This record gives sequence, structure tokens and C-alpha cells, in this order.
Amino acid sequence: MNTQKTSFIAIVGCPNVGKSSILNRLLGEKIAIVSDKPQTTRTRIMGVLTEEETQLVFTDTPGFHRPKTKLGEKMIKAVDESISGVDACLFVVEPQGELRAIEEDLIKKFAQNKMKVVLAINKVDTIPEKEQLMQRILMFSKLYDFEAIVPVSAVKGDNMKALLDELKKLAEPGYHFFPEDTLTDQPERVLAAEMIREKLLRNLDKEIPHGTAVSIEKMREREDTEIIDIEATIYCEKESHKGIIIGKGGAMLKRVSTRAREDMERFFDCKVNLKCWVKVKEDWRNREGLIHNFGLD
Repeated sequence: MNTQKTSFIAIVGCPNVGKSSILNRLLGEKIAIVSDKPQTTRTRIMGVLTEEETQLVFTDTPGFHRPKTKLGEKMIKAVDESISGVDACLFVVEPQGELRAIEEDLIKKFAQNKMKVVLAINKVDTIPEKEQLMQRILMFSKLYDFEAIVPVSAVKGDNMKALLDELKKLAEPGYHFFPEDTLTDQPERVLAAEMIREKLLRNLDKEIPHGTAVSIEKMREREDTEIIDIEATIYCEKESHKGIIIGKGGAMLKRVSTRAREDMERFFDCKVNLKCWVKVKEDWRNREGLIHNFGLD
């Protein structure tokens, strides 16, 4: 008799509420890049968590926002497809502020799809008043019949077990779709490119990092060694941005490359020889062919 249970769960919410941080915490491994800049996640990233008979398949989606470019339109399409194609949603919000129009839109989509939804109120470590949190819980509980409302801190790891316990309750009887040691559906090249892009987001200011894309041109393990050679091209939209990414005497590019390489070595558990170049592709976020070439459609 099969005792396995499974559930496909989309993680949704506004940009920069901590969706990727929550996914990484739940998995106990970093597979989604994180920065303090909105719209860090561009595509759907799948993470798989298997504990005994229960398998949860998470989809980390781009932040739901009003798109300004063709890339933005594709990001929103990815969110819509994720909501309509899963068993349940993990809706992530911040612990304070007004209800955003985008959050109202998401709640309407939940209702349209008769979706099971667990609400995670993230960043609770940033509010000193418990009363404030209770008001937040009350406000959202009136808007939708959530399966559960769980206050968490992805940064500190607070209450993540309680959140996971609630998500496990969503699993229905059914065979597992992935081997139990599967962590993500992302190819190693994609993970390597995202590690570089994360360092660009963390080290560059304003709009420049959002105008970057990373392509892994070569990824090859040396014979009879535990060394991977990786060659990557960083694309930006303007010649002036290229100079900023490279930095004075190549300092910025070296910093980004070094920190990305350190992440790669931890994740792939081997030595990495990383080389990065920077090229200009003007207005690539509005060019269908380039969006496709970068794997962002």
C-alpha cells in the first residue's frame, strides 16, 4: 500500500518580501538567490523537500508587480501560470504597512482558483510590538480563508518548523515525483549563473544590476581532478554600465567573481576556476530573442 504524500506549492507575494529566503530556509540549502533589491527572482525556481513519506515541491516565483518591460511581462506570466498549476500557495507578506493593490490581486486569483493558501507573515523580527502583529493577522484573516497564518523570520529562522508543519498538512496521497535526494530542478549552469547575478545585485547600486544577465559559456570538470572550469559572460544594457561592473582596475568584477566562486565551491563541493567577461547588449530586457537566449522566458 502506498503511503506517500505530495503537494506542489507556489511561493507568491510582492517583490522583496523574502520568498526566496523562506524557500532556502525550508530546504536547508541555498538554491534561490537573495538580495535586498526587488525582483531578484526572474524565473520559476523549483525546490524539492522530501521528509519520510511526504514530498513538497516548491516553486519560487518572481515578485508580483506591474511590469515595465517585456522581461517584466514574462515574470508576471510565470506567477500566473504557477498559481493555476499547483495544489496550494504559500503567500508571503511583510508584518506592517497598508495592503498593496498587488496583494489584493493575488487574493482574487486565490479565490478564482479556489486555492488552498498558507499565509506567512515574514520579517516579524523587525517589529517590536506584538499588538502590531496581531492587527496584521486579523486584517489578512478577514480577506481570505487561509489554511493557516504563520508569523516567521526567514533571516533568523524563527518559526520555520511551524510553517513547514502547516505546509505538510496540504500534502495529499500520491506518489513522489522526484527521487528523495533531489533538491532542485535547476541545471548546474543555471545555478552558477544565478550565483554571479546575486553578487551583482548585492554589490551594484540602483538600476544597473536589474539590467544585467549572466550566461555560462563553459562549465567543464577537469579530468582526474576535483576542479570545475567555468567561463561566464555578464551582459549589461549600456557601455557606461560595463565600466561600473568592471570597476577601477577591474576591482568590482574581481569582487563579484571571487564571492560568486566561493558560493559555487560551497554548493558544488569542489574547487572552481571562474572567469568572467562583460559585454553590452542594449535594451535586452525588451528584446524577445535575447530574453529567450538568456533562458528567461
